[in-house]
Amino acid sequence: MRNEGLGSWPARRARKTPHRTALIHGTTTVSYAALHERTTRLAHALRALGVRRGDRVAYLGPNHPSFLEALFAAGLLGALFVPLNTRLAEPELAFQTRDSGATVLLHASAPGGELPGVRTAVEADGPAYEELLAAAPVHPIDEQVGPDDVGIIMYTSGTTGRPKGAMLTHGNLTWNAVNVLVDQDLIADEVALVAAPLFHTAGLNMLTLPVLLKGGSCVLVGSFDAAATLELVERHRVTFMFGVPTMFDQLTRQPNWPEADLSSLRMLSCGGSPVPTPLIAAYQDRGLTFLQGYGMTEAAPGTLFLDAEHAVSKAGTVGVPHFFSDVRVARPDLAPVEPGETGEVLVRGPHVMPGYWGLPGESAAAFADGWFRTGDAARIDADGYVTIVDRFKDMIISGGENIYPAEVEDALLAHPDIAECAVIGVPDEKWGEVGRAVLVAREGRAADPQEVLTSLSGRLAPYKIPKSAVVVEALPRTASGKLVKADIRRLHGTS
Repeated sequence: MRNEGLGSWPARRARKTPHRTALIHGTTTVSYAALHERTTRLAHALRALGVRRGDRVAYLGPNHPSFLEALFAAGLLGALFVPLNTRLAEPELAFQTRDSGATVLLHASAPGGELPGVRTAVEADGPAYEELLAAAPVHPIDEQVGPDDVGIIMYTSGTTGRPKGAMLTHGNLTWNAVNVLVDQDLIADEVALVAAPLFHTAGLNMLTLPVLLKGGSCVLVGSFDAAATLELVERHRVTFMFGVPTMFDQLTRQPNWPEADLSSLRMLSCGGSPVPTPLIAAYQDRGLTFLQGYGMTEAAPGTLFLDAEHAVSKAGTVGVPHFFSDVRVARPDLAPVEPGETGEVLVRGPHVMPGYWGLPGESAAAFADGWFRTGDAARIDADGYVTIVDRFKDMIISGGENIYPAEVEDALLAHPDIAECAVIGVPDEKWGEVGRAVLVAREGRAADPQEVLTSLSGRLAPYKIPKSAVVVEALPRTASGKLVKADIRRLHGTS
């Protein structure tokens, strides 16, 4: 039988570069030969625990070599890997294990209690795990796995309701990695710092898997720490990093930021939310340019990409489609918009999921004529570069004018007193609804709401400037760090 899925990657890489370092975690290094052996042993151990083709294997824990060993081992068996978010509460974890039907849980951090359906829990970061591997056989696993087989069930962040399990096939994950290799020019000597969580699609699929496919090294960090990150970049001569804007912003606020040795860095990839203009400038001052992109879990996730060559000339956009992606900005009837006109982002390609786990109705509704409907509003320019405007559901209609909060939020973040913000619509007798800014002040600063709003005059059209503002201690976010606009509206949206 032939394995054409992710589970075969360690063996394929080990036969090419067995002695090169695949993973670094603290003082532990794992070669590609060792990764192949450990993955095979774990697959045999899981099979001995009753895992068979089509079964679901969950993993709960911070970034650790055993996460990737479990991913590849499940792939060898034709089982489905279910990464769980360590930031979730016990009821949220219980929902995902119950919904996915996971029967085996590997954990490098202990769950708060028993999880529904899980019959076997395996500690994946201690002596017992090493003993489990040592006792398992090392001969090859004989299981047919093809590109159309589902490899991962990755749950969405749930900002629009209960999380849905995006089914990502082995082909989806492979084609996404190929897109990264083509568009980001990864090299075999790449050293990637993996501080973004592996249980999120970007940390795993836009960084770790492409680097391992190419034969580079991944430095796994259990949690992001800005000061430690600067030290790790220098110590390991890191060449490639991915992070969300908040992570990169924290780096610039370290006391040693001006003199930190960043000379090894070739690529900084940023995603998850729009990158504020002042943050781009802070890195350009250090001679570094962000590679920005746009994607979603359902597309594994890479969809649009802005390369370094156009990072300045097309700043504010998220680029053009990845090499093997097709993207359309369309009207409600799916016809393409004219340049400058706002429409919905639609995507198709070999990296786009076949649907949501156990939700045939929602899966069908997510597609139109073969295109995945993202729900995101965007504009496309004459050169084909796309600017994400906002989620359609977050759009504010004020006096017949459409206001996209993301544009206003970017302008607010340029204010020196503002660390975070969200713009929501509130009822208004005259205009129907108007914007309200919910602000979080920078540490040590006292933001004056009216002064902050006044600072937008001349920078935004008057109708876009929020009519009121409130300062709060913190903004509600999902476990993946995304703003929960529904909660912000509930807490701060009353007149």
